[in-house]
Amino acid sequence: MSTAYEFLKANQVFHLATVDGTRARVRPFGFVMIRNNALFFCTNKTKDVYKQMVKCPDVEMSAMGSDGKWLRLCGKAVFDESREAKVQAFAEGPMLLQIYPKGADEEIFVTFCLKDAEATLYSFSEAPKKIPLL
Repeated sequence: MSTAYEFLKANQVFHLATVDGTRARVRPFGFVMIRNNALFFCTNKTKDVYKQMVKCPDVEMSAMGSDGKWLRLCGKAVFDESREAKVQAFAEGPMLLQIYPKGADEEIFVTFCLKDAEATLYSFSEAPKKIPLL
């Protein structure tokens, strides 16, 4: 896997860390897509994770591969509430309809990308290596 996108797709549970006041908060995510030459994710405007990213957009994601390598992806969350982004998300992740049955018409559903994102691949046996996002 030579890109962050490939790594996230191959290791479908990854964790997003946000800042909540003075505390870190981590939760699992599993959806990623490419849009406008960036990695995009999705969430729900009623969740604490959304509120935390609005207040402090600096986030980091981490995913562990079965080969013992792990990815760290950091950047600033930037939201895209466009209908086009929502349509693409539901087309690429039809399982999202189980959570958001209105699909792209779901008002609380939102997509986001990471501005100024950087991806680094780590290993116990090799030095950390920057990898392309896409």
